[in-house]
Amino acid sequence: MTGLTVLLVTLALATLVGVALRRRDGVPREVRGDVELLTSGDLHAELGERATLVQFSSAFCQPCRATRRVLGEVTAMVPGVAHVEIDAESRLDLVRSLNILRTPTVLVLDASGRVVKRASGQPRKADVIGALGLAVGE
Repeated sequence: MTGLTVLLVTLALATLVGVALRRRDGVPREVRGDVELLTSGDLHAELGERATLVQFSSAFCQPCRATRRVLGEVTAMVPGVAHVEIDAESRLDLVRSLNILRTPTVLVLDASGRVVKRASGQPRKADVIGALGLAVGE
């Protein structure tokens, strides 16, 4: 009977942890600690006039394709916003310095290149638009 109780408690805890992680996946969060400042030289691309969405991807990442589509739609909707996609495998120096642990990871930069939000996993369009509001000051 004790074994069954332990099994049920373990399953319940695993389910709660799984639900919590699923809810956080792709949600842009505030950047804590030292705020990174990225330049067009760091990204090998021009920054957007108002904000920049930086996506770290890998070749065989299915959520990366969906994230590319979502970020493309958002940049088409919001003037002055650029989308930069970086292949994580070819830019390991940048991946390590920014502590990118998985793909896709999206960084939301303001006009000066300061990272204001960060999302690991596939973000929803509404969340990206909300994060851009902080970056452009609206």
